[in-house]
Amino acid sequence: MPVKITAMTAPLASPFLLPLTWRFCAFAELSVHELAQIYRARQQVFSIEQHCVYLDADGRDAASHHLTAWSGEHAATLVVAYARLVAPGVAYTEPSMGRVITIEAGRGRGLGRELVGRLLRHAQALYPGQGVRISAQSHLEAFYAGFGFEIIGERYLEDGIPHTEMLLRAVNAS
Repeated sequence: MPVKITAMTAPLASPFLLPLTWRFCAFAELSVHELAQIYRARQQVFSIEQHCVYLDADGRDAASHHLTAWSGEHAATLVVAYARLVAPGVAYTEPSMGRVITIEAGRGRGLGRELVGRLLRHAQALYPGQGVRISAQSHLEAFYAGFGFEIIGERYLEDGIPHTEMLLRAVNAS
């Protein structure tokens, strides 16, 4: 059963970012406003900041759970951090994590680590005994290695940006 909303106050310097409200939910549970704000944040980071033209709405969102850190007193005020957990069998055999972002105002404060750590805990709860596969931007290999991800393939270009396939192997409970 997915966690709906969890409140957290993060040590961010920008006052408009506090407090943060975390929400993890299936696609069908997102409001139209939430989805619009998520797409806006993803476009800001991937299309505008990274100068990458590609189809962000790739058809995988509906088969995903979405983790979002919202700022402000009301949920859905501003997306500060976001990632999606794609169901097994959609992109890879394993569940996969993607569209991982932290907006510029939230960077450099550990929010990315908090985001990935939370998403991996949700992945373990939803898909116990399964690993998580990612297509990571290559300059983030060390960041993901810090969570236990291993490089499992050669670097390749995806939408003009070097990427590396990485896998967090399943932890077998014994």
